[in-house]
Amino acid sequence: MYFDDRLATVLRQRASGAVTARIQYRQLLDLLGTLPIDTQGPQIDAACDRLGELAESIDPADRAAMLRDPGLRLRNPLLVALLASAEPVVAAAAISQAQLSEDEWVDLAPGLPVAARGLVRERRDLGPRAEALFERLGIVLRGLPPGESDAALAQAALAQAPGRREPRHLPATPGGGFGAIVRRIEDFRKSRQPVEMPIGANDSRLREASSHHPAPRIRAFDFATGPDGRIVWSDPGMAPMVIGLRLAGEDAAAAVSAPASLNAALRHRQPIRAAVIDIAGAPGVAGPWQVDAAPGFDPQTGRFTGFAGRMRRAEPAQTAAVPLATAENEGDRMRQLLHELRTPVSAIQGFAEVIQQQLFGPTPHEYRALAASIAADAARMLAGFEELERLARLESGRQELETGGCDFAEVLAATIDQLGHFTDARGSGFVLEKQSEGPLAVAIAREEADRLAWRLLATLAGAASPGEILKLRAMRRGEMAVLAMQLPASLGLPEQDQLSTAVAGSSAHALSAGVFGSGFSLRLASAEASAAGGKLQRHGETLELHLPDLTATEAAHSTIEGTGGAAR
Repeated sequence: MYFDDRLATVLRQRASGAVTARIQYRQLLDLLGTLPIDTQGPQIDAACDRLGELAESIDPADRAAMLRDPGLRLRNPLLVALLASAEPVVAAAAISQAQLSEDEWVDLAPGLPVAARGLVRERRDLGPRAEALFERLGIVLRGLPPGESDAALAQAALAQAPGRREPRHLPATPGGGFGAIVRRIEDFRKSRQPVEMPIGANDSRLREASSHHPAPRIRAFDFATGPDGRIVWSDPGMAPMVIGLRLAGEDAAAAVSAPASLNAALRHRQPIRAAVIDIAGAPGVAGPWQVDAAPGFDPQTGRFTGFAGRMRRAEPAQTAAVPLATAENEGDRMRQLLHELRTPVSAIQGFAEVIQQQLFGPTPHEYRALAASIAADAARMLAGFEELERLARLESGRQELETGGCDFAEVLAATIDQLGHFTDARGSGFVLEKQSEGPLAVAIAREEADRLAWRLLATLAGAASPGEILKLRAMRRGEMAVLAMQLPASLGLPEQDQLSTAVAGSSAHALSAGVFGSGFSLRLASAEASAAGGKLQRHGETLELHLPDLTATEAAHSTIEGTGGAAR
């Protein structure tokens, strides 16, 4: 019923232009391609007829591009057979992207056109039954190279088919008629002539080939030892080189040199943690290794049976050769990643809004509700991306807060009043105490101060328990305006000294200052305070915000005129 409903929704719309025709063709491909093979009915027949009608108005190259879309699912053999009878470029794209089982290919292949059978034969995922079937049908992998007329089309189709074997093609010969066929046969015979090449052990060509394709270097392997610390088992790739080696020994000429701590762990049957040993031997095993192993004991007798663990290559630190990533580089990478994520999310949001607003025609209410939910989720994701980008720019020094001046005490009072709709119903809230008369002027713009105050107080209000009243004290300390905030019990535990480590979604309440949880919100508030010339730090059960005082900033920019002139 779910697929029938969607098909009915698509079939009700008429393709009035080239764009809507492509959209409807793509929708029908997706819906028909996921139907079970035994699905029948007049609606399915109507969908196939509509697919054929739309194909006449869409260029074959465009249809092939739709079929090569990674998001398309072609799991219906009947649809694959229908597409395989279309133009060569469309058939090649459909067969290469089809997701059929071996039994389905065996049932489908005899009814396909001869050219389509050859395309199926080139797939890499065919099983032995399908291979035997194509042998009986006379479809083989190799054949004559294509001529001038069809070489470009065949190569283009094969280049766009990632799921097929690359056949062996030769350059096409000019001319036509019987002479061209003879020349193609001769070129094919020459290409199949064996090349005489000695395979002696000392052949320089073999040494050159092996130097171009060195054996992969094993970075880690598992092992097990006997009670004496000698390796008795290892992964197959390293077994010939390490079986028989002792993890540690008293002999100075031994192949393994280990620290004294490893010897002590072996003697006392204790776990081995990050012990570095040096193995002398073949290039594949020689060098420093980090050993992590645990002792084993017989569950029946309790006797020590040996160690089992893993060795990893202990590469030397190359701090001089590899420069450390700066905060600026990290910020650039973060902004680039956010840009790559923002583009598809914005597209999803836009398409969801198109469905919700019925811009392409009537849409069932169920789908409109789903589209509205998707659009809301996309908007929350985009808001989170903006917060991540703001943090990256602030921490890398690429962004500064807007300068200006405002009364921070007034900002705090307005923010507390806004939060009252949430805190009053829970019996929680804030009590603001000013320790100095007059305004608490700070040297940041009012908009930035509103954002910072909301981020801090909303985070604390969301983490506060019902009935919990938090105290706020606004004061001046030298040239700084200070706001001391009492932490709620959920954030003031001794094991949570680092508030920025709180995970996203740690608060179960409806109020949140951001989509990534209280830890991220406090980290972003700390970055904003630092960009303004202040800081955000914790002292026991109190969180203190320091912002530069506006009066101190103005005094620093005063000038003196003349020898005994007045200050301005």
